[in-house]
Amino acid sequence: MSGTARYWPVPDVLAHLAGCWRVERTVEDLASGALGRFEGTTSFSPLPGGGLLHEEAGSFTWQGVTRPAERTLRFLPGAAPGTADVRFADGRPFHDLDLTSGRYVADHPCSADLYRGEFTVRDADHWRTVWRVGGPAKDLVLTTDYTRDVPQAPASPAPGA
Repeated sequence: MSGTARYWPVPDVLAHLAGCWRVERTVEDLASGALGRFEGTTSFSPLPGGGLLHEEAGSFTWQGVTRPAERTLRFLPGAAPGTADVRFADGRPFHDLDLTSGRYVADHPCSADLYRGEFTVRDADHWRTVWRVGGPAKDLVLTTDYTRDVPQAPASPAPGA
């Protein structure tokens, strides 16, 4: 590739995300240089009435201490076909998501902080989010790689078994 990013267009973000994904996230505090890491899984399962329930669970390591971590979001049908309206578990708005070009940038103001997320899709089984968080007390970059968790095909029985 000649330095030009390639994105994989997604005509329907909800259909694309449905299922289970392996998750690896790095958290970098640009002010202190501290690094954290999350590893786990994300499941996008159908919600009654449409949309997907996003449930993430795993382990987060920060400054040498590993703890369980989880979050829940709701991905609802968006205003335009194939898009999503992403909300926190309690229903508060988070951001819109439109991956029809394979790339999307979303902003989420939170008190004095601004979260700016860039979503990119590499292919049918890999996508990434990079959130840049800035504010009076925050200067972070959160990079998350998602890989579709495809079940392995069952082994063929041995001949004569």
